[in-house]
Amino acid sequence: MKRYCLTLDLKDNPQLISEYEAYHQNVWTEILKSIKDSGIISMQIYRLQTRMMMLMETEDYFSFEEKGKMDASNPKVQEWEELMWKYQQALPTAKNGEKWMLMDKIFEI
Repeated sequence: MKRYCLTLDLKDNPQLISEYEAYHQNVWTEILKSIKDSGIISMQIYRLQTRMMMLMETEDYFSFEEKGKMDASNPKVQEWEELMWKYQQALPTAKNGEKWMLMDKIFEI
């Protein structure tokens, strides 16, 4: 099993943040299926103000590249991602089109 931590910001708008959280209380079935089908065992998202952190535990075969290919060919995932971008904003250091950014682990006990 592998573990990853990613981060992203939300737009600084209380109404948009509320809507974003509401969507995540009822994630579309197709999105949940795409997550599981890619080898993600569990996923949690945490928020502090506008900063979010996603923790993922994956099967050993999981690959961000393969997940990206799967997502690109799935119209429902593309629809979800486009909708979520209404609420999200890239981190200042993100490359063009980059959303969730992988964090470096600096400590473990």
